[in-house]
Amino acid sequence: MSLVNTGRPVTVPGMVLTDHELQVPLDHSRPGGPTITVFGREIASPTGRDLPFLVYFQGGPGHEAARPTRHPWSPGWLERALVEFRVLMLDQRGTGRSTPVADLSGLTAEQQADYLTNFRADSIVRDAELFRQALRVDAWSVLGQSFGGFCVLTYLSLAPLGLREAIFTGGLPPLRRPADDVYLATYERMRERNRKYYEVYPQDRPRVLQLCQHLRSQELNLPSGDRLTPRRLRQLGIMLGMSDGRERLHYILERDPDSLGFRHDVEAELSFARNPLYAAIHEACYADGTVTGWAAQRTLPADFVEHEELFTGEHVFPWMFDEYSALAPLGRAAQILSQFCWPRLYDESALQSNSVPCAAAIFTEDAYVERAFSEETAATVRGLRPWITNEYQHNALACDGARVLDRLLGLARGLE
Repeated sequence: MSLVNTGRPVTVPGMVLTDHELQVPLDHSRPGGPTITVFGREIASPTGRDLPFLVYFQGGPGHEAARPTRHPWSPGWLERALVEFRVLMLDQRGTGRSTPVADLSGLTAEQQADYLTNFRADSIVRDAELFRQALRVDAWSVLGQSFGGFCVLTYLSLAPLGLREAIFTGGLPPLRRPADDVYLATYERMRERNRKYYEVYPQDRPRVLQLCQHLRSQELNLPSGDRLTPRRLRQLGIMLGMSDGRERLHYILERDPDSLGFRHDVEAELSFARNPLYAAIHEACYADGTVTGWAAQRTLPADFVEHEELFTGEHVFPWMFDEYSALAPLGRAAQILSQFCWPRLYDESALQSNSVPCAAAIFTEDAYVERAFSEETAATVRGLRPWITNEYQHNALACDGARVLDRLLGLARGLE
């Protein structure tokens, strides 16, 4: 596969940006079959264009890499990274400037499902390996945030010889656990998040109940034209996993539900129109040789059914493919994928004999990636050094990226 530079490097204050495109197989088991494009942006300081590479794996699934800026630095960890690295921001297959998962309406549901099986962490890692070879890099460092950490663990399983060091932030996935375990644990975390939320904002409990009653009796349409239902409203709880989520949720709920501000804010937090891939393969991220079978729906606790004021979290439900117009075209395919037995993502024997320096930030109250399961995985990966902390929520890398990255690099290198 030949790497294409899509233009001359662009110099902006503090950064030199070089865009790359690589043609890769849609299905890596069929190298002679259809291909897609994967895009990567190389970012270097003006004096650091020959530094080693650090590859960033974005959270998601189904989200492209951040677009770098300065004044202020964004993402916040980038300034620290550029001290000793060139950074490669990959738009994971199906996102951003990579070949997008767009309109699949010309395919049958079975064909859509077959197509979507090619967008998990194993395919993303194989794309990265082709990128590494095309750039003629012997080995590089990797940084994985959230789902990006799932990709990094897959990398350690499939192609550890391509890695110099591996850094995880809020993204050590469970090993040998069914998706049911994951969602039971995250519901428990959300139960606690709801309790703490209503301790701070007790006035919001009756407000949410009244709002749910209002939504049942009167139609309230979002800017997309979708009807806002009580169960869709409760999905705003996904915000509670972030450090600023509690306040942002309250500021939405304090608005008049008939106002444009309320409707736009709700839709902005609960929109899949831009990234439908997230919903289509979200549960599959946890399918390590298993069938998911709509695990989040099957494990929904009774109290979340009985008490409408309880917000749900990072859970994808089958009804979403009816109520979200942006997801409806993938509804039948999503049903097929829910019964698909996904191949293994992780090789425990490779992880147990790992020789790549590794460090991971594990957040004790993480609402998305269960701490206990991350600790189990950390104990499996030979030589991995965990930083278990309650200082941060899931978005630590976004909030205090320079410190978090610096600490983890030090741990991986045995400096702490």
